[in-house]
Amino acid sequence: MVLYDVPAPAKINLFLHVVGRRPDGYHLLQSVFRFIGLYDTLHFDLRADGRIMCDSAVEGLDPAQDLVARAARALQQATGTRQGAQIHYVKQIPTGAGLGGGSSDAASTLIALNRLWKTGLDRQALMRLALPLGADVPVFVFGQPAFAEGIGEILSPVGVPERAYVVVRPHQKVPTAGVFSAPDLTRNSPCIKISVFADWQKIEAKKNGSLSRGSLSRLSQPGGWFEGQVPFFGRNDLEPVVFGKYPAVRRAAEWLLEQGIQPRMTGSGACLFAEFVSMEQAAGCQQEIIGKIRCISNKSSSTGGDAVIDNAWACPGLVDHPLRHWLQD
Repeated sequence: MVLYDVPAPAKINLFLHVVGRRPDGYHLLQSVFRFIGLYDTLHFDLRADGRIMCDSAVEGLDPAQDLVARAARALQQATGTRQGAQIHYVKQIPTGAGLGGGSSDAASTLIALNRLWKTGLDRQALMRLALPLGADVPVFVFGQPAFAEGIGEILSPVGVPERAYVVVRPHQKVPTAGVFSAPDLTRNSPCIKISVFADWQKIEAKKNGSLSRGSLSRLSQPGGWFEGQVPFFGRNDLEPVVFGKYPAVRRAAEWLLEQGIQPRMTGSGACLFAEFVSMEQAAGCQQEIIGKIRCISNKSSSTGGDAVIDNAWACPGLVDHPLRHWLQD
């Protein structure tokens, strides 16, 4: 038996507030997760010998730390199954980017092997297995846009409007641990209620519902915003720390502002994103970014300088996780 072309979508944090810190050092957060149409892909072949064999193209990854293999073993141990799997996965989501690629791969592994092995765990049982693998893994098993609290494990479904996103990867990777341990990270943002975010979303959806091709969103930055871009709720409290520690991310954000694009960092970085009313508008923005960074890259090659941005993608916001209906609630 096999399961091929199993998707593992990226996520963005529409906002991220650090509201406190527990005595054990874990940070208390409030955030909204949304899945986007940028995917890793996994393939699973059933093994009868109980072995977990995993291969991928991730350079420098210690096999013992591979979240995909760890997720498979966690499901084995929890259910007592004697079955194994040969797993191959292809990365498209960049690492060290704040897009949750490793966490998404682990969650899709739990969901897919639960199906392949017929272990029959429901969503809540898989979410309990997911949390020890990483704070972001449960939201991918949860399967819906989610308002997150606690260390990210307390999840409530939240409605989000149809939107598209441009995701930009700076010439930099950012390790999460170093960001959260920074002494200058503020940890006292006021808590908000999910209803505040939900009401704000409804208001903004009405404001931006009339935006169409050829119309411009409100002006707030020098040079104006790019066509069809919509504003953000709240902020990402990790941005000042990352911008201070990783100048390449700050330069990328500044460059986007110069182009009339209001960016926000997702998670602990390094990727930045902008939100648009339509996929057509996001694709137009992405094409313009790609065209300009190619010119910058060519110029940098001739002068010995560094490119500011490595890549950019235009992605639809997903209504829910593509594997959501593989699990019973």
